[in-house]
Amino acid sequence: MTLDDDIDNLTRIPLFAIFEAGALRNLAFASETRLLRAGDTLFRRGEESDGGYILTMGSVALTTHDDGRPANHILHPWALIGEMALVAPSMRPVTALALEPTTVLKISRSIFHQILEQHPATAARARDFFRERLVDFARHAVAGLAPGE
Repeated sequence: MTLDDDIDNLTRIPLFAIFEAGALRNLAFASETRLLRAGDTLFRRGEESDGGYILTMGSVALTTHDDGRPANHILHPWALIGEMALVAPSMRPVTALALEPTTVLKISRSIFHQILEQHPATAARARDFFRERLVDFARHAVAGLAPGE
């Protein structure tokens, strides 16, 4: 794939769909490719986060338990894993395991913040995006619903 293909694919992810073209280009250049084999752990529940991952090939299982129960969610390409970890330090709430040969792009929190500093319009859009996510989360928490219901 070309850089332009990567940039087009990044816009499939809601957070990155609001980014300016220059910010997307910086993101594509600055991300680090990681290759995982089937069964490899991307990160474990309880680990400190240092950024997010974009799933570009393969599939990743997210699970809140380590006792062999089925995964809570299965993610497929062009999913963002660890969205909030791009913004602030936190503990990983799930374990992420590759189910097959998988490729992810790692975006460190510091790179994400640097891109936002360089692109004020994108930073304003990202601020609004995360504000809406928090409002939605709070609304659903009060109502006792899962987000998106």
